[in-house]
Amino acid sequence: MSPTTPVAPPRRLTAQDFRTLGLSALGGALEFYDFIIFVFFAAVIGKLFFPADMPEWLVTIQTFGIFAAGYLVRPLGGIVLAHFGDLFGRKRVFAFSILLMALSTLGMAAMPTYATIGVAAPILLILMRILQGAAIGGEVPGAWTFVAEHVPFRRVGFACGFLCSGLTLGILLGSFIATIINSVFTPEDVAAYAWRIPFLLGGIFGLVAVYLRRWLQETPVFAEMKQARSLTPELPLKSVLRDYPRGVIISMLLTWILSAGIVVTTLMTATFLQKLYGYTAQQSLAATSFGTLFLIFGTAAAGAIVDRVGSGRFFVVSSIFFAAATFAFYTYAATSLTVLFVLYAIMGLSVGMVGAVPYVMVRAFPARVRFSGLSFSYNVSYAIFGGLTPLAVASALPLNPMAHAYYLLFIAALAFALGLYLIAKGDSVEAEVGIEELNERLATSA
Repeated sequence: MSPTTPVAPPRRLTAQDFRTLGLSALGGALEFYDFIIFVFFAAVIGKLFFPADMPEWLVTIQTFGIFAAGYLVRPLGGIVLAHFGDLFGRKRVFAFSILLMALSTLGMAAMPTYATIGVAAPILLILMRILQGAAIGGEVPGAWTFVAEHVPFRRVGFACGFLCSGLTLGILLGSFIATIINSVFTPEDVAAYAWRIPFLLGGIFGLVAVYLRRWLQETPVFAEMKQARSLTPELPLKSVLRDYPRGVIISMLLTWILSAGIVVTTLMTATFLQKLYGYTAQQSLAATSFGTLFLIFGTAAAGAIVDRVGSGRFFVVSSIFFAAATFAFYTYAATSLTVLFVLYAIMGLSVGMVGAVPYVMVRAFPARVRFSGLSFSYNVSYAIFGGLTPLAVASALPLNPMAHAYYLLFIAALAFALGLYLIAKGDSVEAEVGIEELNERLATSA
C-alpha cells in the first residue's frame, strides 16, 4: 500500500463527528466496564459459585480461570464479528457487540449460585463470561474502524485516541463502582446480594448505549463500497493473511505494547503497591485510580499529537518518556504517598502513548478487510501477550523485585524500534484512512 493524495482539502471535525465520537466512546466505556467488573468481585464470586468445602487456592485458580476465559475467546468472537462487519457493515456489528455484552452482564447479575443449582452455577458463569469475551473482541477493533472511517484523515489519530480514553474510562468506572459497593455495604451484604448491583448497572447502562447507538450512521467508506459492489469477494481473513502479513505483524507488536502497558501499570500495580511497597489496599486503589485518570488524558493527547508528527517520530520520543516514567515510578514509589501520586500521574501520561497504537493499525489494512485485519491482529495478540504478561511478571518477581520495571523497559525498547521502522518504512505500511479515502475511491471510479 502506498499513501494516496486527497482530492479535497481536509475539513474540520463537525458536530456530527463529535456526536459519533462521543457515542462510540461512551459505548466502549460501558462495555469495558462490563468486562472488567468481574475482577473486582472475583473473591466473592469464587465463594458463591463453587463448593464451600473446596480449598481456597483452588477456588481462586478456578475463578480467575473463568475470568481468563473471557480473554481466550476474544480472538474467535472478534474474527467472527469482524467477518460480518467487513461484509455487511460496521454499524450493525458495532451495535450487536454492545447488545451481546449488555445481555451477558445482565445474565451474570441474575444467576443463581452454587447453593441453589449446584454445578450448573459455574457452568453458567463460564458461558456468560465467554459471551462477554466474544463481545469485547468485536467492540474494540470495530470501534477503531468505525471512527476512523467517519473523520478526516488528519483527525484519525485524535478519533482513535479519544476512543481509547473512553475504554480506559470504563476501567476507572469499574474501580469506582467497586469502591462504592464495598464502602456502602457490609461484607455479609455484598456476599448476599450487593455483588449483583454492579452487573445489573452495567447491563442497564449497556442497553441504554444500544439505544443511543441507533443514532449512529454507517461509515461513508463502507456505504460507498457497498453501493459500488467493491466488497471483498472472498473470506476477509484469508485476504488479510495472504496480502497484508506485514500489517498483521506490526499490529500484533503494537497490541503487545498496548496490552503490556495497560495490564502492568493499571491492573497489576495495585497489587504491587501492597505486596512490594507496603501501602494499604485503600491507598493502592486510590493511587491506581489517580494514575488511570491521567492515562485517560494521555491517550487522547497521544492521538492528537500523532496526527501532527506521524507515528514513527511519535513512538521514538514517547517510548523514551515511557521508559523513564515507569522506571522512576517503580524505583521511588515507596518514598511517600505524595511521591507515589505524583509519579503515578506522570506514568499515566506516559502510558497514554498507547492511544496512538490504533492510528497505525487502521492504516495498515484497506477498507475492504480493515475490520478483519484489526480484529485478528489485536485479539490474537491480546490473548497471547495480555494473558501471559501477568504470569511472566509474577513468575519473575521472586528472582528480581524490579522484574515488572525491567519488563516495561523491554516494552519501551520495542516501541522505540517500531518507531524507527515506521520512520524508515511507514509509507509502505500506512495508507490514508478517513473521508479522503472515500474521495480517492470516488475519483478513481469516476
